Amino acid sequence: MSVKPSSTLYSHPFSKAYWRDSAGEFRDVRILIFTALMIALRLILKSVKIPVAPSLNINIQFFVNALGSMVYGPVVALLAGAVSDTLGYLLFPSGPYFPGFLLTEMAGGLIFALFLYRAKITPVRVILSRFSVNFLVNIVLQTPIMVLYYQMVLGKSYAWFDLPRIVKNLVLFPFESVLLILFLRYAVPPLSRLGFIRSRVDDLRLDKKNILLLVVLTLVSAVAAGLYLKFR
Repeated sequence: MSVKPSSTLYSHPFSKAYWRDSAGEFRDVRILIFTALMIALRLILKSVKIPVAPSLNINIQFFVNALGSMVYGPVVALLAGAVSDTLGYLLFPSGPYFPGFLLTEMAGGLIFALFLYRAKITPVRVILSRFSVNFLVNIVLQTPIMVLYYQMVLGKSYAWFDLPRIVKNLVLFPFESVLLILFLRYAVPPLSRLGFIRSRVDDLRLDKKNILLLVVLTLVSAVAAGLYLKFR
């Protein structure tokens, strides 16, 4: 049945109340329906891309992933990621199924939720959430998964340092962060009026400090990748 949602906002996810509220979203029928809608949209948008440069595109599925995770929180986000990946393979198979890819789908939603669910939405939170997904999920977590996939499923070798994939994530990070901020500025208010989101977006505007943060994080990730290449 549908339950009256709590209006509590949290400054961080490290509390029992935060996770209790997150798990409680399973008891809200409206949230479950919204989750199903977000999963459907993620499947539809898997192949929709925004061209940035030759051979460089932004996959807009992450807009839906971020918005959905903001609404239903980390616990539901984990399930939504698992369902999205499984249905995506069943509906649009592209080679042998490998459960390792399930982890990246789940991890992406989890990270977005940890930064955006039941929180005051600011450019810093949005930027850090996108950086964490691009670096921790798309580079750090995805690399060993790809190595295992190539070895166990395809019987081939895969380079631990996949330069094109790393460069793509580093180059796209600033663009994706800015686009996500703009998207949330317009997507959050109507959902807030409907009671799906308790957060406000009054301060969701880019300033010089936010732009500096984008530059610093891009440089940090580039240096980290360079050091790995040098000492691997």
